[in-house]
Amino acid sequence: MSIFEKIIGNLNDKREWKALEARAKLLPSEYLNAYNAIKKYLWTSGDLSEWEDIHRVFSGLLDLFEEGAAEGKGVMDLTGEDVADFCDELVKDAKNWKDKYRKKLNDSIDRG
Repeated sequence: MSIFEKIIGNLNDKREWKALEARAKLLPSEYLNAYNAIKKYLWTSGDLSEWEDIHRVFSGLLDLFEEGAAEGKGVMDLTGEDVADFCDELVKDAKNWKDKYRKKLNDSIDRG
């Protein structure tokens, strides 16, 4: 991948992220508050490091919240009582920062 492709790719990722955030702002306040709290939890947990996983998780979360809001359900009806567990399930298959650092460490030792 050339430097130009990396820059363009990053611009596309930023556009897609802004589109996701715009969708979130259209949610009812209960859902928007939950979305923001979940977003904060996922960023601070370090469980997301790849754009594909980030996009999949947040796009899916917004789909779920939009459907729930349209059906008149409460947030906890969708997430369950343990919201942290719900979040952990969202990212269980995602590549996280620890995975990236483990690979980097192993690669650096292999080169030695």
